[in-house]
Amino acid sequence: MSDTSRPRASLRTAVVWEVLKEALDRRVKATGRDVLDVLDTGGGTGMFAVPIARLGHRVTVVDPSPNALFGLERRVAEAGVADRVRGVQGDAQGLLDVVEREAYDVVVCHGVLEYVDDAAEGAANAVAALRPGGTLSLLAAGLGGAVLARALAGHFTEARAALGDPAGRWGAGDPVPRRFTADQLADLVAGAGLEVGAVHGVRVFADLVPGVLVDTEPGAVEALMRLEEAAAELPAFHAIATQLHVLGEKR
Repeated sequence: MSDTSRPRASLRTAVVWEVLKEALDRRVKATGRDVLDVLDTGGGTGMFAVPIARLGHRVTVVDPSPNALFGLERRVAEAGVADRVRGVQGDAQGLLDVVEREAYDVVVCHGVLEYVDDAAEGAANAVAALRPGGTLSLLAAGLGGAVLARALAGHFTEARAALGDPAGRWGAGDPVPRRFTADQLADLVAGAGLEVGAVHGVRVFADLVPGVLVDTEPGAVEALMRLEEAAAELPAFHAIATQLHVLGEKR
């Protein structure tokens, strides 16, 4: 992803960015318009909004945090895309209070459904903002990745607790309110009225490999990125991914 200077940050976002960029390109071809209207709900300081705007698209970022929106304003100014990005304070639950229905070609909903009170309502609101034929990019925390991480850290009781918890939490100190399996996310997308497209596992290996190997071994970053891309679409690796990415299309 072009909007980062840190190799490990790029590793964690590269797969999602490539899938999202391809989805944007498909919508450009399908609509016949070079400039799309994109909604980034929970978009924070613009990790995805800025590179999307650099492609020439108009982006509306909705986020509940004034500090995040201030950071967004600074970032888009530095990137020279302030004329194509606007920030709006709001959240997924009240999304339709701050944006119009069926006004967007693509809706980006990354790292949101873990934190809302009602994940199904959050997904439905995102879908309601899509135009017919529009694409939803949904990214959320994966259950299997959390279980594996706790086990590899020696926290076996917490790993087992996450496996048995309906929300996928490993204990009271868990900072993530909810995690999903690939099937659960696909069901959310389908239940909101979309046709489920590609499902990808994200950060299958990047969070498990010791940083010293990635930072010091020549060519390690590129090799690990290629491995992540190769494993992302394979269902066998969805079960251990830190995050899961699902594309849905509104017919």
